[in-house]
Amino acid sequence: MLFNKLPDQLFIPLSGQNRQVYQSVLLSLADLFFDEDLVDPFVPKDLVRSAIEDAVVRLGVRRWEPEEGESAEEQQALPSSSAEYTSRIYRRLVETGWLEEEQRIYRTYVLLSPSISFLLRTLVAIANLEKRSYGGAVLNVLSSLEAAIKDPVGRGITLSEAAQTAADFSAHLTDMMLGLRELKINLSQSNNPQEIVRNFFDRFVEHILVSDYKTLKTKNNPFRFRQQILSLLRELQFDSLTVQRLTEHYQQQFEISLYEAEAKVHQHINRIIRIFESVDQRLAIIDDFRYRLEKRVSDTVRYMDKTTPGMASRLSRVITQVARRDGREIPRINSLETVGFLAPGSIRNPIKRRQPAEPRVITQQEIDPRVLELRQLFKEYKERREVRVDRIELYLERHLLGKDQVSAAEFSIETIEDYICFSYLRHLKSLGKKARKTMDQYQISFQEKYVNVADMVECRDFVIQRKA
Repeated sequence: MLFNKLPDQLFIPLSGQNRQVYQSVLLSLADLFFDEDLVDPFVPKDLVRSAIEDAVVRLGVRRWEPEEGESAEEQQALPSSSAEYTSRIYRRLVETGWLEEEQRIYRTYVLLSPSISFLLRTLVAIANLEKRSYGGAVLNVLSSLEAAIKDPVGRGITLSEAAQTAADFSAHLTDMMLGLRELKINLSQSNNPQEIVRNFFDRFVEHILVSDYKTLKTKNNPFRFRQQILSLLRELQFDSLTVQRLTEHYQQQFEISLYEAEAKVHQHINRIIRIFESVDQRLAIIDDFRYRLEKRVSDTVRYMDKTTPGMASRLSRVITQVARRDGREIPRINSLETVGFLAPGSIRNPIKRRQPAEPRVITQQEIDPRVLELRQLFKEYKERREVRVDRIELYLERHLLGKDQVSAAEFSIETIEDYICFSYLRHLKSLGKKARKTMDQYQISFQEKYVNVADMVECRDFVIQRKA
């Protein structure tokens, strides 16, 4: 349990009267021990004392309160310089278990135990109020699922990472909802309008709205991948071959039995499904807290400048005058200067909550069959009028069948395709590169006389002959 992992006196420095000093010192030590460039976790003692002294000087410690567990001599001999403050703080951290010393020949090194290191990282994260990225968490779950499904033998362990990421994501949603509730309670207990507005902007706008809630209301909502995640998981539940491979991979990675591995695979799948299916309900609760919180703050801001000196006495006089009547009539107000503090504009409708759009069934519009038929006829007509080199070549070969040359009068025009082919037969050069191959196979020579072709076209006579 927890008491077997951490020393009993660990939290004494953080619970005494000098806790602000220890807080600054521990944050400075976290920067020293958790530095990315630190290869050896054993830090020299003089370097640790230097970091503590820098924190003491930066904080400007000038007062020290006696602490629990100190002797009478230590309580009377209060430190007077930064070096004495540093020595007392360092000795206190070693006694309570925050720091451990290790002697190597002639030098003393300081280190953090694994449990203390993890606890200090957690406390630093709480102190810094690190912002979370919903988009990164959802995309991490999606990419881990895709990797596990695509390669269950080699990367099946990523399913476990996806389940852990989803669990952290769910816990952060709960923390955000509880943070809104706590902020609402704190604001309701305050009677100072300036303090209400300041806490609203410092805690809600900066830490919750901007980093968390605003992300959920943007166009690039990270939950747009939710349906894709759920569909992948539902398909995986019925894919027995992939589940079997994931089970074997779990068995090798976690060194457990086959039945335990299979149960763990289904547990991780069901956990992710439950979390992402309940996202809408959680967002609705968060939105309800947000609505009530913003309404209270907006009302506070609206009436901050409405209070004037003497308003309480004016209200008392008006209530006294109303009480003297039998309740069936209101005393006539002759002057707005004395009791006319109410006006039609004072009665304001509350802010209406945005209602989500109601779902509607999208039906495919049926097109009239006659319109479809006309479209098809127009398409066929357009296709028949299309100028194509292969059609022109077939039309020419049909009339050159068994001959070496053919004149204009010998061509027949029976259809609209024949008319298009005959019209462009005399002007193949106008078709450009796509008709160059056909032009190289034939030679055309024009005559001075005009002829009538199939009683449809009157043009100059010409002769087309096939080249050798």
